[in-house]
Amino acid sequence: MLKMAIMGAGSIANKMADTITKMNDVKAYAIAARDTERAAAFAKKYGFTKFYGSYEEMLKDPEVQLVYIATPHSHHYKCAKMCLEAGKHVLCEKAFTVNAEQAKEILKLAEEKKLLLTEAIWTRYMPSRNMINKLIADGTIGEVTSLTANLGYELSEVKRIWDPQLAGGALLDVGVYLVNFASMIFGEDLEHVQSEAVFKNGVDMIDNINMTFAGGKTASMQCNVHAVQNRQGTIFGTKGYIEITNINNPEEIKVFNDQYEKVLSCTPPKQITGYEYEVEACCKAIEEGRLECPEMPHRETIRVMEIMDEMRRSWGYEIPIMK
Repeated sequence: MLKMAIMGAGSIANKMADTITKMNDVKAYAIAARDTERAAAFAKKYGFTKFYGSYEEMLKDPEVQLVYIATPHSHHYKCAKMCLEAGKHVLCEKAFTVNAEQAKEILKLAEEKKLLLTEAIWTRYMPSRNMINKLIADGTIGEVTSLTANLGYELSEVKRIWDPQLAGGALLDVGVYLVNFASMIFGEDLEHVQSEAVFKNGVDMIDNINMTFAGGKTASMQCNVHAVQNRQGTIFGTKGYIEITNINNPEEIKVFNDQYEKVLSCTPPKQITGYEYEVEACCKAIEEGRLECPEMPHRETIRVMEIMDEMRRSWGYEIPIMK
């Protein structure tokens, strides 16, 4: 059984803890927070074996095999580097790093250390991904030509979202899902990206993203951290269209024909939280001696980071890098 540790004890760490404590092949072994009291409370809540008041202390534990990084985006690079230098496999929460340069550096280090390092972009690992791809491959809606999607939450109370020093803003938090959604449908052959952002408190609050892929296939999308959006994705084809309820964790996938009649509806299998799929992928990759998960290859993590880097350049905005 793989002994897993979590670095950071915020809300997303709680969700991962709730996940792995209900899995059979993973042991919720250790939690590290910025103070011992907080780590101890977290460990007691979820039944972790060990707790640590610093990341460095936890990484000295020889029993830790896989570390899930649940710190703010601004800290991902530093935390992943610490884990790799300590000889630990890493599952790093999205957005993987602040920029592609950081991503390339730590992925290179992981390869040198012969350790698994993968991005925890959960939609890449979910069964719903294969369900949607199969509908498209089977020609259910004919030739796919375009898609639309949105993803937004009212996050005024989440302080890190509005802090440039913590790499806040809409793009790294929710926009990354849109870029991945379009890429999972249309592939890697991207020809052009056009985007614009509305800023508030020094971070991008609303992003409009238009992507053009080979063959003239287009994706028109919006992300938002200051409004509740319906999170819907629609894939359009020559014979109909597919509607996805909640692209961030698909709840229902509906197919309509060219007469706008619903002809099929399917739901993904019951899940713990949805995080279990990325953990299962890590366990399998480690067992097989792989350095990356096929669901989210290193090249794809870098490509997505490069796309987001280019978008910010077009806005004339650069995220402050934590020293």
